[in-house]
Amino acid sequence: MEENNEEKVEELETSGEVALESNTNIKIADDVIAVIAGVAVAEVPGVAEMSGGFAGGISEVLSGKKNLSKGIKVESGEKETKIDVNIIVEYGTRIPDVAFEIQNRVKKAVENMTGLKVVEVNVHIQGVSTENMESAKSEENNNN
Repeated sequence: MEENNEEKVEELETSGEVALESNTNIKIADDVIAVIAGVAVAEVPGVAEMSGGFAGGISEVLSGKKNLSKGIKVESGEKETKIDVNIIVEYGTRIPDVAFEIQNRVKKAVENMTGLKVVEVNVHIQGVSTENMESAKSEENNNN
C-alpha cells in the first residue's frame, strides 16, 4: 500500500512541474513596481523629494508613513512597463545628470526585481528645492 502512495506522489510532483513550466502567469501590481522605482529614485543624489499630488501628501500626514510610490506613475503590460517619475531637484545640481541617473537606476532595479522589460523611464522635473541654498546663506551670515 505504501509503495502505491509514493508512486502517486511522484506522479503528482512530475505533473505539477510540467504545469508550472507551461503556466507562468505572474502579474505584478503597478503599485509594487512604483515602490521599487520610488526606492531607486530616493537613492539618487540631487533629488530633493518626490513630487506627488495633494492627496499623496495628505495620506502621508495621516498615516505617518512615507509613501514610497509618491510621484511615480506606472503603466505595465504582461512583459513590459513604462514609468513616469515626478521629482523636485536640489538647487545647484545638474538636472540632466540627475535625470540620467534616475533612468538608469529605475530601469535596473525594476528589471532585476520583476523581470519586466522597462521600455520608458520619463523624468519630469516639477521644481527646484532652495532649502539647501537658504540654509547655506544663513550659515554664511552667522559666520560673518
